[in-house]
Amino acid sequence: MTIAENSAAAVTAQLAETWDSIDQLSRELVPQEWLIPTACPGWTVADQLAHIVGTESMLAGEATPTWGAADVPGHVRNDIGRTNEQWVAELRRSDPIHLLEEFRRITARRLEALRALAEEQWEEPSWTPVGKSNYRRFMQIRVFDCWVHEQDMRAAVGRPGHGGGPAAEQAIDEIERALGFIIGKRAGAPDASSITIDLTGPVVRSIHVVVDGRAAVVATLTKPADVTLRLGSVDFAALACGRVDPAKVVIAIEGDQDLGQRVATNLAFTI
Repeated sequence: MTIAENSAAAVTAQLAETWDSIDQLSRELVPQEWLIPTACPGWTVADQLAHIVGTESMLAGEATPTWGAADVPGHVRNDIGRTNEQWVAELRRSDPIHLLEEFRRITARRLEALRALAEEQWEEPSWTPVGKSNYRRFMQIRVFDCWVHEQDMRAAVGRPGHGGGPAAEQAIDEIERALGFIIGKRAGAPDASSITIDLTGPVVRSIHVVVDGRAAVVATLTKPADVTLRLGSVDFAALACGRVDPAKVVIAIEGDQDLGQRVATNLAFTI
């Protein structure tokens, strides 16, 4: 079951942790590395950072850049993607030094604003990318999003890191919340089946899903799972976010091989 701490202070600290890790990674990059394509269609390493800058700028109340319909790339499929692309396109005008300065400016501003909020303000109703909820839920998703984009940057430049810790736990929690849908709908697990996903690190946990009319994550199983999948947590996140071909990920499958393969090849759930 989900385990990350979700107090206002904890979620704010998870964002700070991730943004600091991105800052440290960015300081290591040479000019050519900023231009390396990432797993997100049309985005370079620099574009990944620009996306984070754009989203946090929007949350800080800064105006979204405008553009014409003819400027929308073919990989944009919805309004959220369109807004993301507007910021990325605008920030491509900045060189990496100025882009990193902008990242530091806006994340410092956002942390100051988050730390000024009282705990009860985190319970106020809010739009989120997964529907209406509260501000706490929105910021949990921001941890997930920023951590995943950091991993996109790291994968592109071959600098793995920040795979564990509170922010990574929050990111894995976010995927765990979607596993009922992923395994029940996308993988088509049959009724009365059970699946265990063992994450071997840096985030270590066993996630159990039971299909009883509908698929749901449960704390424990009453009998051995029909199939167990074992893999690293960073690979698990990459699969869940559609960043990597499942055939290129090392996954140990024990038990029902057909069901295990269906789960392994249908983990992607993000837009």
